[in-house]
Amino acid sequence: MKKWFMSFLTMILVLSSLSVVLADNGNGKAKGKDKKFQLGVEVLLKEQKHLIEGKKVGLITNPTGVDQDLNSIVDLLHNDPDVELTALYGPEHGVRGSAQAGEYVEFYIDEITGVPVYSLYGNTKKPTPEMLENVDVLLFDIQDVGTRFYTYIYTMANAMEAAEENDIPFIVLDRPNPQGGTKVEGPVLDMKYSSFVGNYSIPLRHGMTVGELAELFNKEFGIGADLTVVEMNGWKRNMYYDDTNLPFVMPSPNMPTIETALVYPGAALIEGTNVSEGRGTTKPFELIGAPFINADDLASHLNSLNLPGVAFRAASFMPSFSKHAGRLSHGIQIHITQRNAFKPVETGLHIVKAIHDMYPDHFQFRAENNAGISFFDNLMGNGWIRAAIEDGQSVEEISVRWQQELNEFNQTREQYLLY
Repeated sequence: MKKWFMSFLTMILVLSSLSVVLADNGNGKAKGKDKKFQLGVEVLLKEQKHLIEGKKVGLITNPTGVDQDLNSIVDLLHNDPDVELTALYGPEHGVRGSAQAGEYVEFYIDEITGVPVYSLYGNTKKPTPEMLENVDVLLFDIQDVGTRFYTYIYTMANAMEAAEENDIPFIVLDRPNPQGGTKVEGPVLDMKYSSFVGNYSIPLRHGMTVGELAELFNKEFGIGADLTVVEMNGWKRNMYYDDTNLPFVMPSPNMPTIETALVYPGAALIEGTNVSEGRGTTKPFELIGAPFINADDLASHLNSLNLPGVAFRAASFMPSFSKHAGRLSHGIQIHITQRNAFKPVETGLHIVKAIHDMYPDHFQFRAENNAGISFFDNLMGNGWIRAAIEDGQSVEEISVRWQQELNEFNQTREQYLLY
């Protein structure tokens, strides 16, 4: 009898444990959540709420402005009796993330909160004094992807300038760099090539959080805002985004996964050419191709280079929009095999150079503007790399040439690292 009872009790305990595991897996919140890790928004509301209490708050955000339980910062502030949310500001793609790349979002009233929403993309990239009339403090809470030409960091910088000009304190709620915070790669931007896809002299892969960039922009480039960075708790520089166990919310319509963010610093260089970067597919920036490419030949050539941490698979795809929409395109899919070894910028340049050299009658850089600058130059942050590719220089020769300025940037960067 005693033996039977013990067996029965053991079975009950096993079933009970299993039900807890299944419940955790089902709701997706309890599983793997690190209680020591806190986002800037969580630190603000739990430990530094005095920064916004009793004040009229303007908020620059998008769908990535959520806490670890996926609660929107818009709703968190709107529903907080101690905070008055008076204005929302949307970057490229808008506050709710409904706009495609380059699409202008008009002024409107947010249906959920009734708060006015101003666009900071298109005709007005910087808040005007009229947009800030009912604001005591400006908050910025947007997930960056760690690449110089991702426009959100310039929305932040422009808003910092507006805050300084209108004597409004500016608060950045920090978030992880999906690519980690140790790797820095690529050429430092030449200010002659500054644009909204590269407005400051930083490298393509900067290895900084948005809070660290805000500090650097504010001091090194003379913005001079009354800046506060609410730091994360528990983030370390060697952590990739998925090391935090945070749910991944798409920062923009063509940034669907962490893998997309990892290849983006180099793969997005394809945007400066007539080759598809995979927009209009389920794998943007991982799929690269064009109707004139032989997929097997390109994959074979790139794999023969034995580039660190990456492999290339011959692939064909048909974009539903953007370049080569509705046409069967051939090329490669980028597969990262070892994150710490992978060099996205150099890999991207190898891809551009390979297609340039293999298909000289079809490959084209995007047309130059009246100043002789191609969009590829804006992405690279200079004009000499395009010229070097056209002159037949190797990627190794090119990367050696940018190293000195990169070393100088790294010395400056060290002063602004918060973690």
